[in-house]
Amino acid sequence: MNSNNENIIQISEDCKLIVPDNPVIPFIEGDGVGPEVTSSMIKIVNHSVSETYNKKRSINWLEVFAGEKANKIFKKDIWLPQETLDAISKYKIAIKGPLMTPTGGGQRSLNVRLRQKLDLYVCQRPIKWFEGVPSPVITPQAVNMIVFRENSEDIYSGIEWPHDSNDVKKVIHFLKNEMGVENIIDSDNCGIGIKNMSSLGSKRLIKAAIEYAIEHDRSSVTVVHKGNIMKFTEGAFLNWGIDLILKKYHGFFDEKNKCYKFKNPNNEKDIIFKDCICDAFLQNILLKPKDYDVIATTNLNGDYVSDSLAACVGGIGISPGANINYTTGEAVFEATHGTAPDIAGENIVNPSSLILSAEMMLRYLGWNEAANNIMNAIEKVIKQKTVTADFAYQMENATLCSCSEFTDLIIEKI
Repeated sequence: MNSNNENIIQISEDCKLIVPDNPVIPFIEGDGVGPEVTSSMIKIVNHSVSETYNKKRSINWLEVFAGEKANKIFKKDIWLPQETLDAISKYKIAIKGPLMTPTGGGQRSLNVRLRQKLDLYVCQRPIKWFEGVPSPVITPQAVNMIVFRENSEDIYSGIEWPHDSNDVKKVIHFLKNEMGVENIIDSDNCGIGIKNMSSLGSKRLIKAAIEYAIEHDRSSVTVVHKGNIMKFTEGAFLNWGIDLILKKYHGFFDEKNKCYKFKNPNNEKDIIFKDCICDAFLQNILLKPKDYDVIATTNLNGDYVSDSLAACVGGIGISPGANINYTTGEAVFEATHGTAPDIAGENIVNPSSLILSAEMMLRYLGWNEAANNIMNAIEKVIKQKTVTADFAYQMENATLCSCSEFTDLIIEKI
């Protein structure tokens, strides 16, 4: 890697990325199948960028460490080194393979810690079907959504106490004696967790979804929530969203259609702003997926929703993801599947999730042409039914190929 200040991505005063032709981009190889999918992704990105821009652009890859590899190198039970966080903050953009959460000792998800330490408040998951990919639904082509999941608050904040601790006894005593809570049914054996949601956290997430809808000329933004039960958290999430479109985007309530709308300033088209209770939404994505476009949702709901939608189009093995702070410009793109240790090193894993996450990364950099070439190549390879084992066993007349062979086929199509 050749690194100097000219290779570092900057951010302008209006929060736009200033990207050099040869940016430094840190990568985390990942655990389990991580080395295989990361190697595949780097080969494909390097080829696409070189071919697309006639070798005038390239990426300087910088390996940083997290997970098992970090623990082996630092040898101090360190799974997410400060050096890794500092590198991502310095270079703005990173990409990572799947990470295993260390077992025991109350260790929390490394993925969650990474998002929270860098305040990557948007988890962005595009959901799109590729022709030929096996799906459990009849019309997977009707599913075309992008999920904006709040990444900083909700129960993922990790504010909780175990049932047998002195701390939980203090919390329960406070709730019962100071706050008048009466419906804790077993005070002596009860874990307590705090669900926190703020105006800041909610509005910045919903704003990101709205701005995406405007920029990409999408038809609607749907807030998915459970505000009918959790009125002061999830209900507030919805209300803060309504407040945002009314005050910032000059929205209005359409009495005839019983929904809020706001104008797309780029073309004066109306964008619908609506909401849906989460359990109803999980049903509707199977029954009427065409009703939904851009989704803005809370942290826990977003976990359920994004994986359920991924299943509709072939599973998380082919679903990309990104974690973004649109104010600082910092972003970490990632494989959405797990480490799959049972197949690690066997050259049979499907690398599509991380490849498509890299495609998202290229678009975030503004290198849309290189991203388009990767997307088109993947579509062609899958359509010709030359695929890895996870798809081959579900397709008729498919040709089974290894991870490395699948990678080479994509490179040939670019």
